[in-house]
Amino acid sequence: MNSGGARAEVADGPPAAPAVGMPGGRTSARKTRRYGRLRPGDRVAVIAPSGPADPARLEAGCAVLRDLGLDVVVGKHALDRVNLGACGPVRDDWHRLAGSDPDRAADLRDAWCDPRVRAVICARGGYGATRVLDHLDWDALGAATEASAASGGGPKILHGSSDITALHAAFGTRLNVTTSFGPMPAGVLAEPGPDGDTLAGLRAALFGGPVTLPGTRSLRPGRAEGPLTGGTLALLTALLGTPYAPPPAAGRIVFLEDVTEAPYRIDRMLVQLLQAGWFDGAAGVALGSWRDCGDPAELDSVFAARLGPLGVPVLAGVAAGHGPRQLTLELGAPAVLTAAPEDPRPAAADPGALTLEAPPGGAR
Repeated sequence: MNSGGARAEVADGPPAAPAVGMPGGRTSARKTRRYGRLRPGDRVAVIAPSGPADPARLEAGCAVLRDLGLDVVVGKHALDRVNLGACGPVRDDWHRLAGSDPDRAADLRDAWCDPRVRAVICARGGYGATRVLDHLDWDALGAATEASAASGGGPKILHGSSDITALHAAFGTRLNVTTSFGPMPAGVLAEPGPDGDTLAGLRAALFGGPVTLPGTRSLRPGRAEGPLTGGTLALLTALLGTPYAPPPAAGRIVFLEDVTEAPYRIDRMLVQLLQAGWFDGAAGVALGSWRDCGDPAELDSVFAARLGPLGVPVLAGVAAGHGPRQLTLELGAPAVLTAAPEDPRPAAADPGALTLEAPPGGAR
């Protein structure tokens, strides 16, 4: 049925036809390798490949990582600030980046290629990760990935969310590794008293353990299995037609979320992905948080109209993405999606969940 060994079972019909090719898509025949789990004392490098981090928030978030038992180092340019456009005096009322494109890329390269570093954690999202992609030395990153895998600890971790979706897609396609989509140090981790579920989910994803993300409602019932793909909708759409575009979702479970996007803009981005053939053959869809994205009822109507015809399970309300409660996902990892049929009873059964299989061997 679906490619990649995925399976989908839905209430009224098979999934869509196999995926078509995508401009810029670079699907590799090599098997995706799951990142190695951390252990207390491991060194992690915090970098800022997108927007600038507030120093106080960055320190607060790094303290949370230290409380998890990690040795935290911060990238050379993480606190830099430059204008979005031409060089010149930095304007606080203009959009800014955390250093020049080459400098942000250098921090990422140096951290990924440092054999002492077990995980590269992005400080925050914002904007700018797509601009870094052309400045990365992919041969050096690939060699470092192979060295890390050969060391016995497995490939190291790339962690972040939102704008970091661009890096997730490129690393997954070019380096054939799973990556970690979740809360960031200068983001929700910097808030006073971070949500307990957020911290527990981050710990399980980084150190090893079962990861289950319950949903709140089923938009289309069924069950699906397959590798997890996706991320922030606006970034997935922005990568279409580029050399860094994620491969089509055939045989995969798609996770989608976003923030401050009006329902008509979400509809437009879904239509673009559908018209590009990216959704063809997808095994299922999990919808995360859609913070400040308009009327939730209108959003559900959009999702049902655009994604329902795919004929695959669709689960909404997964607590991942933007929002005060941010669970962590391993993109590229084997996953199971269950979306229960609608239950008219007042105390309805669990609507379903997205479950990621535990890695072989657990933590290092």
